[in-house]
Parts: sequence; C-alpha cells; structure tokens
Amino acid sequence: MLAGLTTLPLQFDTPLAGELFLFGRLIFGATLAFMGLNHFMDLETMAGYAEFKGLPAPLFSVIASGVVLGGLGVAAGAFPVLAAGALALFLLASAVTMHDFWSVDDPEERQNEMTSFLKNVYGAGAALALLAAGGTAWPYAVGMSLF
Repeated sequence: MLAGLTTLPLQFDTPLAGELFLFGRLIFGATLAFMGLNHFMDLETMAGYAEFKGLPAPLFSVIASGVVLGGLGVAAGAFPVLAAGALALFLLASAVTMHDFWSVDDPEERQNEMTSFLKNVYGAGAALALLAAGGTAWPYAVGMSLF
C-alpha cells in the first residue's frame, strides 16, 4: 500500500530559487512569445500550412494563435493562471491538429511532425507545471493576477 501523499506548499526560499524560476519563465515565455510573433512575420506561409492541415479559416486561425499573449504573461508573471492555462490548451490542441505525425506517410516528414508534436507536448507539460504554481506568488513578477 502506498503511503499517504501530502501536498507541500510551493516555496521559493532556497538559494537562487526565485532567480532560477524567473530565468526559466523568461526562457519559456520569451520563446513562445517569439513563436507567436513569427505567425505575423510569415503569415502567408503559416496560413498555407494551416490550410494544408485542414484548419477552418486558416488565416484567422494563424492570426488568433499568434495573438495569444501567454508567453509574455508567463515571462512577466502577469495573470499567471490565465497565461499558463492558455499556453497549455494551445500547445495541446496544436500538437494534435497541426502535428499529426501518425497520418503522414513520408518517413522524413513524419519525423519532422513527430518532433514538432513532442515539442508541443513537453511545452504543454511546462505550461501545466506553471499553471499549478499560478496561485502562488511568483518571485520577480509584475504581480497582476485574477486569483
């Protein structure tokens, strides 16, 4: 029988924990914010790919997914529950709809799609971990929150 599991409060009082948490947020959030910006920098190509993948209203879908401000929210520590939750949902949805490697016949293309799928899945995992910490005060955050 498993011993009873207990939940410990999230603490940032160990040496450099707050700084490492900030650095991780900046890397994760800024990377995703840049990827969103990339949607606008290459709008036609992205919309063409979305159309190829069968997304309804591909141009609108690319614009809407590029506007998601979750990356900036995570990096700044602004509205962390909303930002991390939006990123987790977006990354999981796009993994399944845009990177369906299981339906690709060409081995090289299948590998590329699988890599993109896995990137979205591990990104969603990181977003879920941040979501779990979203109700806690984040060190070096702007401090705007809904909860």
